[in-house]
Parts: sequence; structure tokens; C-alpha cells
Amino acid sequence: MRMDTRYIASEERYAKMDTMYNRCGKSGVRLPKISLGFWHNFGADAPYERSRAITHYAFDHGITHFDFANNYGTPYGSAETTWGHLMDDFAPYRDELFISTKAGYDMWPGLFGEWGSRKYLMASLDQSLKRMKLDYVDLFYSHRFDPNTPIEETLQALVDIVRQGKALYIGISNWPLEPLRQAVTYLREHDAPLLIYQGRLNLLNREPIDEGIIDFCQQQGVGFIAFSPLAQGLLTDRYLDGIPADSRMAHNHFLKADRRTPELLTYLQQLQQQAKAANHTIAQEALAWVMAQKGVTSTLVGASSVEQLATNLQLL
Repeated sequence: MRMDTRYIASEERYAKMDTMYNRCGKSGVRLPKISLGFWHNFGADAPYERSRAITHYAFDHGITHFDFANNYGTPYGSAETTWGHLMDDFAPYRDELFISTKAGYDMWPGLFGEWGSRKYLMASLDQSLKRMKLDYVDLFYSHRFDPNTPIEETLQALVDIVRQGKALYIGISNWPLEPLRQAVTYLREHDAPLLIYQGRLNLLNREPIDEGIIDFCQQQGVGFIAFSPLAQGLLTDRYLDGIPADSRMAHNHFLKADRRTPELLTYLQQLQQQAKAANHTIAQEALAWVMAQKGVTSTLVGASSVEQLATNLQLL
């Protein structure tokens, strides 16, 4: 007889309610200090049951925010398709979840498959909703600034997406500071205030701090969510003794082998000593640094296993 494999979420998932979540800027939204990103490890090339187990574990331990983009996964869009399958499990919990997706980078061929035109943003979100089997997303991002499209066109498309009920909130990712300033003003004047900015932040890349983006977001009551807090695995012990055959650096064009420099190895060895003093791994130490930065609402982590995610969650 076949056993019932329906997912029932843990009744203890909000046990750390008082310490697990941060308010997102001056909004009514609260996000977990650690959120789950679907950039890698959740596409069609990843075992579905592993993706399912990681996502279940995340929600069972208080992670309510799952982050996507239209082109996440191999092939493009397959991370969102994976979520569409996962909705069989998560449909009863939809109102507890905060789901985000993005459009801006290349997604399909032709004139309207990337950047920031109204046509691309709206078409992309319609495709994302179909793949994810959702009526709406909680948050929709412009994934990158488009210098060749009038900024008003991009921003008005985001406003109209909210007015159409296809997204509840607007986000901006990877925009320079000056266009971000314009976006905050425009969106506020059109009654669709910017909720959050997503930027790369880690011990090897502190540009959002150095460029004043995090300070500006704080001043404006906008949240900030960090991606790539471990620099795609560089800020771990993974590459201390070489490049493992099964590693991202060995197979993934997003992480080149030339990033493993003598200077990086020296830095990692120093960080390892610092981490040991705090009873942390290198990854935990790097993640803790990002989480401790003033103005950071949440930090996106990826996961290739339940064990990896569990190790990160020990920081909470």
C-alpha cells in the first residue's frame, strides 16, 4: 500500500518568532534574517527530491521568504518550475510565504528578452507566474538598471504590475545609487513605495556599503537583502586545499578558477583562525558578518543539501 507523502509543516516553525525576523524598512513586512535563494541547486539539473527536502526544512525552521528570478536554474526558468511542483506541498501555506522573483537579465531571444522595457517586465512576470503556479508574487524586482530605457518606463511598469495585483511589493536589484534615488522618489509619488533593495554583499565585496546604498536605503525606510554572502562558495573551506572535482568552481561558469589566488588563500586561512575562535566554520563567520551589518534586513543563502542549510541556521 502506498504511504501518504503529503507535506505537513512543523508546528514549531515559528518557535523563534521573537529573534528570527527583521522588519523590512518602514513597511509592514517582516523577513527572516536568513532567506532561501533559488539561484543555484534548484533547476531541472538538480534532483527534485533534494530540492523538496531543502525547501521543507527551510520552512519547518522559520524561513518564509523564497527568492527567484526568471532565469534561475538550468535551463532558464527551471527553478521557478521546480517551485511550481512544490506548490503541491505549499498551497495550504501560501499566505505564510513571501515569494519574490525578478526580471532584467537575458531570458529569451529577440528584442524583448532582457533589460527593463515595459514589454519585457510584464511578459516575464506573466511567464513566471505560470511556471510557479501562482496568482501573484509577493515581491517583483527589476533585476538590473537599464541605461537605454527611460527610467520612467521601467518604474511605471513596476507600479502597474502592483496595481494589477500580480505583485504586492516592488524591489530593485543591482541598480547604481543615483538611479536608485530616482526610483525611490518616483515609486513613492505613484503610491507604490520601494520595499527593498537586493545587492551583492560579502567580506570580499562591500560595494553596497562603500557606495552608500545601504545608508541611503536606511534613510528612506527601504529594506536591504544581501545575496552571495559566501561569494558563491569562496568564503568557505571548500577551496583551501584545491578545487574539488564536484565543486562549483570546477563546473560552473559563474565561478572561475582564477578567483582562487594566493591572496585569497591567505585571507581564508586568517578567517579560518578567526572562525575557530568563535566556534564557527568559515562560512558561518562570513554569513554572520553580513547579518551583523547595520541596515541588512535579510541574507539570501543557497543550499545544496539539508545539512548545509542547517549549519547556516545555527547562527539564528
